[in-house]
Amino acid sequence: RCAYCSFVSRTVGQKSELMEPYLEALCREISVTGALLRNSSRKVRTIYIGGGTSTTLTRDQMDRLLCTLRESFDLSRCVEFTVEGGRPDTLDQEKLEAIAARGVGRMSINPQTMTDSVLRACGRRHTGEDIRRVFAYARQAGYGSINMDLIAGLPTDGYEGFCRSLREVVALDPENITVHTLAIKKGADLYENRQGLPSQQEVAKMVDFANETLAKAGYHPYYLYRQKYMSGSFENVGW
Repeated sequence: RCAYCSFVSRTVGQKSELMEPYLEALCREISVTGALLRNSSRKVRTIYIGGGTSTTLTRDQMDRLLCTLRESFDLSRCVEFTVEGGRPDTLDQEKLEAIAARGVGRMSINPQTMTDSVLRACGRRHTGEDIRRVFAYARQAGYGSINMDLIAGLPTDGYEGFCRSLREVVALDPENITVHTLAIKKGADLYENRQGLPSQQEVAKMVDFANETLAKAGYHPYYLYRQKYMSGSFENVGW
């Protein structure tokens, strides 16, 4: 679990026995919802699985979930089907290929930063090299759209480190880049331990650099939202 995460959650390894009954209940809910949609003559236009890391499911569990979706919903008018991979340490080539084989065309691979020391400070168990490797696997698996998230204002990160991370992500040439500003929520571990956080002035420089760099690289902002307790009262922007 990331230090900035405020979702009600547990580490999967501590509660692995809950995964199967949860997935079973979720599949039942999908089936019922699919029947309701068929009866109302509504069509699904987009599907988004994630937010946190849905790929903590095993390859077989994810396949079962995706099969249930395809059996339950009429996807003939679906224009975007996304799975949030989130943490690269939950993805490998076989899992990415299995997800793509079920019609998922958009994968979200979220480094948050490419700096290993900052990743460790955030409680993430992967490296920048893991991100680059998984991104290559996703391209090989055939995803036509990849999103990557970065966060401005992470603990122990600074302006120069954020700039390096953004340049590395832009160099990978994903279709979407989402730039978040760190939000410190009461349910997150970071709420109790705020050591090493950059100043609001430094976060402002990070956001300005992202706006300038992404615009020059040919990206355009297509959505914006704000959350409570965000550093400097900035926003999250999808490019």
